[in-house]
Amino acid sequence: MRRYGPAVLLALVGAAILRVSLFSELYLRYVQAGLRPYLVVSGVALVLLGVAVAAVTCGAAAHETADDDHEHEHEEQQEQEQEGEHWDDGGHAGHSHGPAGPRVAWFLTLPALALLLFPPPALGSYSAEREAAQRAARGVGTFPALPDSDPVDLALGDFGSRAVYDSGRSLKGRSVRLTGFVTRDGDGTWYVTRLLVSCCAADATAAKAEVRGAQDPPVDTWVTVTGTWHPEGGLGSAAAWPPVLDATSVRRVPQPDNPYEKR
Repeated sequence: MRRYGPAVLLALVGAAILRVSLFSELYLRYVQAGLRPYLVVSGVALVLLGVAVAAVTCGAAAHETADDDHEHEHEEQQEQEQEGEHWDDGGHAGHSHGPAGPRVAWFLTLPALALLLFPPPALGSYSAEREAAQRAARGVGTFPALPDSDPVDLALGDFGSRAVYDSGRSLKGRSVRLTGFVTRDGDGTWYVTRLLVSCCAADATAAKAEVRGAQDPPVDTWVTVTGTWHPEGGLGSAAAWPPVLDATSVRRVPQPDNPYEKR
């Protein structure tokens, strides 16, 4: 059975990729939506490769068994001719073949099974807190006008950019609505936070806004916060980051299918 280990691993990994990309939206926890076709193709290729490896292994095993039987018969005939006696049913010790690999190699199936049965969650507060609050200035300038609707739904990345770098102060006097998960500093300050990705979760960076005037939900809870921008610090300065939102309401919401914003 151990000889089929590589085929099993290939099939399990392929099935896990197909589970998160073809049969669910879980892939959005790890990569951008545009990469879904590549994941599906990769998953199908791995499953087919696993089947092909299993078929080749099965054929090789059958051929090896036939060769062994023929070799055993030939050896018995030679021994009978030289010694003039026959082996009884219990006298032939047979041929011992080494295993296809060490038994410990089957532990390699555990990560593949874990990925298939228990896909990892999206990045959360721990990943966001690892990023230093200091950011290089991107340059102060004007931003496009906001929609006339009030409150206006904004991505956290857009809100942060406008708050820190917008010389036109497009956020001033506007009610905005931000959705993200809760993070907290050691001093009790809490933030609505979202991770921004360019390609996948590996390049994630955090966008966040300090929330004032509302009780903080538990860390990693997803919320929609409505409020108004509270200007602090000069444009493009470290004191302006992270931006501050004076909250008028905080509502718990389920985690969206795509927990990340595109950077």
